[in-house]
Amino acid sequence: MAETPADPHEQAAILMQALPHMLRYDDAIIVVKYGGHAMGDEDMAREFARDMVLLEQSGINPVVVHGGGPQIGAMLKKLGIESSFAGGLRVTDKATVEIVEMVLAGAINKGIVGMINAVGGKAIGLCGKDGNMVIARKAASVHTTVEGQGEEIDLGFVGEPAKVDTMVLHQVLGRELIPVLAPIAAGEDGETYNVNADTFAGAIAGALGAKRLLFLTDVPGVLDKNKKLIKQLSVAEIHDLIADGTVTGGMIPKVQTCIYAIEQGVEGVVILDGKQPHAVLVELLTDHGAGTLITR
Repeated sequence: MAETPADPHEQAAILMQALPHMLRYDDAIIVVKYGGHAMGDEDMAREFARDMVLLEQSGINPVVVHGGGPQIGAMLKKLGIESSFAGGLRVTDKATVEIVEMVLAGAINKGIVGMINAVGGKAIGLCGKDGNMVIARKAASVHTTVEGQGEEIDLGFVGEPAKVDTMVLHQVLGRELIPVLAPIAAGEDGETYNVNADTFAGAIAGALGAKRLLFLTDVPGVLDKNKKLIKQLSVAEIHDLIADGTVTGGMIPKVQTCIYAIEQGVEGVVILDGKQPHAVLVELLTDHGAGTLITR
């Protein structure tokens, strides 16, 4: 059965709406943190790749930072390496960090690069080690309570961004190349560190002076007490929403990472649902957007 041709007037209206947004983001850097369920679904992964290529072809400079927690967990299980979490972070010993690097900077990174290339783009896979892009410091121990007793847990080779050098990225951006970054970094001690992908994306976006940092998550954005999407928030309003109990649970670290990114120098950060088709394009190139925009 033949597809019904799109109405040319509708197509023109879509282009007219998108054009001012394209001009607003012309030559701007947009960092996209890619993860969650959207990354595990092949059709959605292909859609995401097409969206990144369209942004690059429209004169925008996308930078992709990816996670890979479920894939790391699956590989550790396959190899019989036990893994635990403290404070939401994976406790990472020497054996674990080798697997983390293999999965993130290897399989996942090259999979995303391959997908972007397959739909007509030119992606290049990098991690924080390349050109000393990100130097990490060892993350502080996490205080937790076990059987009523307070305990300090050493996270091992888990790091936080200490320094960012954008030289390699500036060599790549603006040359029809889309950088895809794995959140692995070297420490000043020469060790390899696993960095939380959200924090890594915030540090990269800040150092690049990105116009937008988009966090593709499994939720629509920040919701009010009636579960309705809040379209825009300031940093001060976020603090108020945490204080009055509107923002709770897993959304608290998400919005705190948004605040961190803004403090690093990002103009605006968006939390949006990566499972929605073309969520990035809807957010950047339409009047109504797709998630919650957080600004200073």
